[in-house]
Amino acid sequence: MPDSVSSPARSTRMPLAVYILGLSVFALGTSEFMLSGLLPPIAEDMDVSIPQAGLLISAFATGMVIGAPLLAVATLRLPRRTTLIALISVFGLGQIAGALAPTYEILFVSRVVSAFACAGFWAVGAAVAIAMVPVNARARAMAVMIGGLSIANVLGVPLGAFLGENLGWRSAFWAVGAASAVALVGVATLIPRIPLPDEKPRIKREMAIYRDRQVWLSVVITALAAGGVFCAFSYLAPLLTDVAGLESGWVPWVLGLFGIGAVIGTAIGGRVADGHLFGVLLSGITASTVFLVALALFASSQVAVVALAFLLGLSAFFTAPALNARMFNLAGAAPTLAGATTTAAFNLGNTSGPWLGGTVIDADFGFAATAWAGAAMTVLALVAVFVSLRLHQGQGTPSRLIASAKSTAGLGPTTPVLDAPSVSVDRQP
Repeated sequence: MPDSVSSPARSTRMPLAVYILGLSVFALGTSEFMLSGLLPPIAEDMDVSIPQAGLLISAFATGMVIGAPLLAVATLRLPRRTTLIALISVFGLGQIAGALAPTYEILFVSRVVSAFACAGFWAVGAAVAIAMVPVNARARAMAVMIGGLSIANVLGVPLGAFLGENLGWRSAFWAVGAASAVALVGVATLIPRIPLPDEKPRIKREMAIYRDRQVWLSVVITALAAGGVFCAFSYLAPLLTDVAGLESGWVPWVLGLFGIGAVIGTAIGGRVADGHLFGVLLSGITASTVFLVALALFASSQVAVVALAFLLGLSAFFTAPALNARMFNLAGAAPTLAGATTTAAFNLGNTSGPWLGGTVIDADFGFAATAWAGAAMTVLALVAVFVSLRLHQGQGTPSRLIASAKSTAGLGPTTPVLDAPSVSVDRQP
């Protein structure tokens, strides 16, 4: 029988707005992950070490950890589309600031500011996407948004590495700034206006989700699963060149393979997770652990490293829709904070993973050791999944968490968040 807290997904047509959100996430995701292919030129230009340059990845992730819940609460009573427009605008300005940054410190600050805007967009956008679909299509809706992130890994991240190799790393920031402008136009013109509820959302009611230990377990699982993969992925470029012996021109292509794996993994995981949520979590995180161990053992083999980059992208993003859907299943009565909490959890991993990888490198264990450190994180994630599954089987899903609630994503007071097959939105500006 299905191990998800929801029934298997029926054929449900995704609203256009969900795809627009996915396209916007392309720009956000490119900025978040493109530094994995730009660390060597940034380190050289800014006169810092590669681990110090790697802290720019952690800076972005830290900004998202703090920004997601903070902005979710701050914008809880604001119109959803207006909020999204403001956030994507600030994000784009952050990219311009990064491109013009004269020092490492200013670049660092620009990454944090961009991350705040990115986190807010993710939190609000995820809440809007989830609210527009029935409960049995949540993982698919999140797969569409995460699909934007996957495409960023296929096209945006390799393109950023290519631009960095040929036109300087600053050109990658200018390119993301241009992509943000395109996303702004899409959000402003194609995202429907979602009316605010007659009754204002109550922050205290949303905060009640943090009394559930399963919510905290979900945070731990997400952070460890994401952190394990990005502990190694963040330093993939120097591993490819310094350990495997590939020319730097190969880096964009290998990053692209990771992205192709991410697209495939997202598509499969989004379809399967609605009916077999825990099965996806267990199999996906186990696969990531195996691939990380293999990467550590065969880091000097060019063929192995290239193949494992693809497989890591597949396993990590196969798991991602289930990680998102799990949080919304647990905290459905507080969709905005659920989206913010999931965003923060992913970026706790994206902060701790690169930091742990940099610590391992600074300790002179080498770039390949980042994969061992990542595998240790994913093993801990598996332990947390088993604990969560045991609690789920013993207690079931508390009815209070799946009760219909007025949507803090901005839906009308008569529109149930969790059980409605669709929502009504005003498509006028």
